[in-house]
Amino acid sequence: MTKITKAVFPVAGMGTRFLPATKASPKEMMPVVDKPLIQYAVEEAIAAGITEMIFITGRNKRAIEDHFDKAYEMEAELEARGKTEILAALRGILPKHVSCIYIRQSEALGLGHAVLCARPAVGDASFAVLLADDLIDGEPPIMRQMTSVYEQHRCSVLGVKNIAPAEAASYGVVKCAAGALVSDGLHRISGIVEKPKPENAPSNLGVVGRYILTPRIFEHLENTKPGAGGEIQLTDGIASLLDDEQVLAHEFTGIRYDCGTKIGYLKATLALGLKHPEVGREFGEYLRAQGCVIPFSTDAKK
Repeated sequence: MTKITKAVFPVAGMGTRFLPATKASPKEMMPVVDKPLIQYAVEEAIAAGITEMIFITGRNKRAIEDHFDKAYEMEAELEARGKTEILAALRGILPKHVSCIYIRQSEALGLGHAVLCARPAVGDASFAVLLADDLIDGEPPIMRQMTSVYEQHRCSVLGVKNIAPAEAASYGVVKCAAGALVSDGLHRISGIVEKPKPENAPSNLGVVGRYILTPRIFEHLENTKPGAGGEIQLTDGIASLLDDEQVLAHEFTGIRYDCGTKIGYLKATLALGLKHPEVGREFGEYLRAQGCVIPFSTDAKK
């Protein structure tokens, strides 16, 4: 297939960094302004032409299924009250041409294992992986950028960004051989290391939570031994995949917010709040009145 139509969303994590907020509610359902993190990720996939959403879930994740399900009683109530705008937003959460599949990851055995759990639903097709923790504000959306790369080169593609050396221990870091630049911002990978010490990092390109993978990754993940913490690392599977086929690293255009951390989540809320068409202008005026300097313009309209 020349088009990516399936996306995998690993959402089985516990979200311990945000306790107690995530004690009874999934971290992927934490809102940024008026949409949960998982909806931003799904909307990004839809914008890339993806129509099959595969969620790898765990315990206490039922709220994600409910969010993308039809809410008959709520819709009837909004319709009776004449709340047409809110009703349209509610009905537009998941377009009719998009379908959802939910697969339970019975044990928390790592990101690689979560991706492997998707194999029955993915089959022999190349597919996308989106981590909802990484909210990426880009135009065009980053997954659309990456599917364009895939359609041209027909191989696995990793979303990467420039990182400071001190940040290396928080990322999978790619190695690019000399002369590996395919085009502007697109690199041919010769290796990848999970969370290296700064002095051992092979480059300054860190992988963020966006991947396009060929189905060969499943064979490699099946043969990947558990690493740190007893988890099967997706990075190790990709490192093995490099023995069989080309993998590219795409330096995406856009701003990435690490919403797996409190400070990243707050930054995303601030930035997207300022861009929000309903509240952005008033929010910006409030911040300026408090003496805050807003160093960028917004697309918000009153």
